[in-house]
Amino acid sequence: MANIKSQIKRIKVAERQRLRNKSTKSALKTYTTKFNNAVEAGDREAAEALLKTVIKKLDKAAEKGIIHKNNAANKKSRLMKKFNRMVTA
Repeated sequence: MANIKSQIKRIKVAERQRLRNKSTKSALKTYTTKFNNAVEAGDREAAEALLKTVIKKLDKAAEKGIIHKNNAANKKSRLMKKFNRMVTA
C-alpha cells in the first residue's frame, strides 16, 4: 500500500473507475448478445431496436474512453454487416 496521500487517493479513484468501466463493458456485451440472438431468431424489429441501442452504447463508451474509438467503429461495422445480411436474406 502507498504511503503518500495523493497516491492513496489515486488508488481509490482508479478502483472506482475500474468498476465503472467493468459495468459498462459488461452491459455492452449483454446488449451485443441480445442483438445476436435476435438476428439468429430472425426477429427484424427487435434486432433493429437493439442495434440502435448497441450503437448508442458503443459511441458513449468510446466517448468516455472506456473503449478505443476504432474498437467501437469496428464493432459497429460488424453489427451493421450482420444486420444487413439478415435483412437481405
